[in-house]
Amino acid sequence: MGNEKCVLAYSGGLDTSALVPYIKDKYGYDVIACLIDVGHMSGLDEIRERALTAGAVGSYVIDAKEEFVTDFAFEALKANALYENKYPLHSALSRPLIAKKMVELAHEHGAKYVAHGCTAKGNDQVRIDVSVRCLDPTIKVLGPAREWGMTRPQLIDYLAERNINLPFLTKKNPYSIDENLWGRAIECGELEDPWAAPPDDAYTFTANAEDAPDKATELVVGFESGLPVSLDGERLGPVGLVEKIDQIAGANGYGRIDMVENRLVGIKSRETYEAAGPLSLIMAHSALEDLTLTRELQHFKTSIDQRLSELIYDGLWFSPLAEALRAFIDESQKHVTGEVRLSYYKGSCKVVGRRSPNSLYVDALATYGSGDTFSHQSAVGFIELWGLPVEVWARRRQGQL
Repeated sequence: MGNEKCVLAYSGGLDTSALVPYIKDKYGYDVIACLIDVGHMSGLDEIRERALTAGAVGSYVIDAKEEFVTDFAFEALKANALYENKYPLHSALSRPLIAKKMVELAHEHGAKYVAHGCTAKGNDQVRIDVSVRCLDPTIKVLGPAREWGMTRPQLIDYLAERNINLPFLTKKNPYSIDENLWGRAIECGELEDPWAAPPDDAYTFTANAEDAPDKATELVVGFESGLPVSLDGERLGPVGLVEKIDQIAGANGYGRIDMVENRLVGIKSRETYEAAGPLSLIMAHSALEDLTLTRELQHFKTSIDQRLSELIYDGLWFSPLAEALRAFIDESQKHVTGEVRLSYYKGSCKVVGRRSPNSLYVDALATYGSGDTFSHQSAVGFIELWGLPVEVWARRRQGQL
């Protein structure tokens, strides 16, 4: 009888490369490595071979870019999803997809275990563990990086002792990077000091605002039923649209986020992000909702948006509540169709125009000019009845009733 199998979420870095022999040594499982491509990944063939060199019995690269944008990022966009009103959840959105692909691969190969290289301080361990349990609670999730306690030099020695020659892993990067089509996170090094300004070399997706063009750049984003479908009238697929708006916005110095974030595990963490495209799309989408949703729906949806953002951050994408909230949001988007004009300048982005065939903005009602059709006489009676409850309260308090 052969060894039990374990599907490992593999990135090609030092930690997950060391996990391949570690899982074999500690648990006796054969490792099947899988890298889920959610964008901004290069050298994929080399990474796949790297896992085999580290001792994996199988190594797969799964192209999930389209699925990531369509089924995760754009679903969050419809909710204007920003954790703590700042972070567009790029890492949090990719983790349930990674878990989904790991479970699918485990089913395909008859594996009873999956593993990841998340640390005990991070949010990602929660997101992957819980997502796997939602999808298939019979699969056991391993998190060896939470238990081995090895430093970077020790991990390199661990590989060397097993004659696994990956010399590139000795190169030092001062930052920990996680990037995909929905953004880029930069952590560690001097960024851990919340007083220190992020150095310019931490950024790669966005230009320094001082170096951005001296003339404003305008961009028209088209939406259909809450989903972005075009830029400046050119229809684009989901991946191409996100890549293009990210490039345009980033070149104008827009999209940098520097925040102190409340992690799910109970600690505060200084986080630095680049998310020019997602922030642009969220701004445009929200502006179109201003034009097309009724007051009651828009105000209520704001609370739903915030709750779904928290569920995504907390690793509960596949939970019944998240599913129900997404169903409500989908219903709210039926008439969110139109165009929004954005203007970028030296690190800023603002909405300078919006239009929709479903616009609830009526010129004849809004104007103060000669075409005004609003019933001014009705306002007196409306105010009388609207204020009646507080008037009764005031009269009773003052002894007039």
